[in-house]
Amino acid sequence: MDDELEGLSREQLVAEVRRLRDAIRTHRDASGHALCWHHPDLWALLPERTAAVLEVPAWPQFMLGCIRYRQSLDEQLPAAKRVDVEFKG
Repeated sequence: MDDELEGLSREQLVAEVRRLRDAIRTHRDASGHALCWHHPDLWALLPERTAAVLEVPAWPQFMLGCIRYRQSLDEQLPAAKRVDVEFKG
């Protein structure tokens, strides 16, 4: 895996690092309701092309996971601004 990197020039490697950093920043800067979504655009940056085989929890387990995720935000980001914005998907 990642053997193709060996054949890249310095300039190509720098371009790849910039491309990946840009994607990581986009993911990092997600906020509000965007935090709840999976990010296939980020996965698409990998060179291997595989069909994503996702397992989606049933609603009760999914909602418990959402609640636990939100609780972890309270623990990890206690000073983050709280907003009262409805999802408009």
